[in-house]
Amino acid sequence: MALSLRRPRGLSLFWKVYLTVVAAVALVALAGAIVFRITAAAERGPWAERGRIFFERTLPADDPGPTLDRLADALGADLALRDPGGRLVAGDPGLDRRGRVFVFTLSDGRVVQARFGRADSSGEGGDDDRNPLIPIAIIAILIALVAYPVVGHLTRRLERLRAGVEAWGAGDLSARIGLSGADEVAAVAKSFDAAAATVERLVASHSALLANASHELRSPLARLRMAIDLFEEDPRPALRQEIVTSLSELDALVEEILVASRLDHVAGLERRERVDLLALVAEEGARVDATVEGDAVEIVGDPRLLRRLVRNLFQNAARHGAPPIEARVERRDAGGVRLVVRDHGPGLPDGEAERVFEAFYRPAGRSEAAGSWGLGLALVRQIARRHGGEALYARPNGEGAAFVAELPGVPDGERL
Repeated sequence: MALSLRRPRGLSLFWKVYLTVVAAVALVALAGAIVFRITAAAERGPWAERGRIFFERTLPADDPGPTLDRLADALGADLALRDPGGRLVAGDPGLDRRGRVFVFTLSDGRVVQARFGRADSSGEGGDDDRNPLIPIAIIAILIALVAYPVVGHLTRRLERLRAGVEAWGAGDLSARIGLSGADEVAAVAKSFDAAAATVERLVASHSALLANASHELRSPLARLRMAIDLFEEDPRPALRQEIVTSLSELDALVEEILVASRLDHVAGLERRERVDLLALVAEEGARVDATVEGDAVEIVGDPRLLRRLVRNLFQNAARHGAPPIEARVERRDAGGVRLVVRDHGPGLPDGEAERVFEAFYRPAGRSEAAGSWGLGLALVRQIARRHGGEALYARPNGEGAAFVAELPGVPDGERL
């Protein structure tokens, strides 16, 4: 299973995000500058007209110098007066070369230049000389500098996520992202890791199932072929029975493989019905001449899967144990149900009570030719857990083996 994930061409995600932030800051700065210019121009119009009227009424036509000096002191400004030809009449001769200067053209052609906020002793302009765009530019630069590591941290996590997905898509099913944190990127990474672990488990399970199934199919297929060859030469009833037995064994194994595969792929139960467990156990127990007793209880579940669970427990006792086979259905105090199937065979070796529920389990010392225990008990545990219960091995007092399926009972008031 390999996915082809090509890296997109063009700018990396880091530069896309970072340049978007910088562009947004630049747009804000530009909008601020435009608003400032528009506001300044709107304010300048009324003040220009009022200033022109003020200077016309206060500056005499003859010898305006003393009056201009008094106005400069009163207004706290640097002033200069020029005639219609542009020659300096009175005031500061270098005024038009420093800072921001307001120009008022009088009706007689004279021009008054005014710079509000006098220069200090160093010759630098006062507060009114400052360009308001400079603070905006400084703020924009600071935001860009702060955004650089923040965007870098975010995109590094996204790059790590992308690299993990690419590795997994290339066939490395053990690849995980492993990102920590509580943000959305970490949540996506954790969801991917969980999904990847599930897929890896399913693929490994199916690979093991296929390998074991192919191994287990060899023996009945070999016996079937040999019996068919011999039957063609000598059609004895015993050979015919051997063919039927081998076919039945193959059919049962294939059916169990299909059930196991379906349980891996389908979540939950396809059907939910009330099932009389004691009646079901009695019906299946009759196939192997088992003794069945216990409480008449109902459980909720898939009837086909529950029948498979009960049948596999009895078949396991008949194949690998010894008669008599006994089954008991018990109502539990907590509202659950307990099914115990016991035989009087040799039991299990010590330390293998859990391994017996593995698919195609082979007990210690069992020969290759004797084969494994197939999928019977593995399906019992899968079905029990699918119904919210559990399956386990219990060594009884005395000889034999006992397998237990614990299942939940019908909840009070449940209607189907």
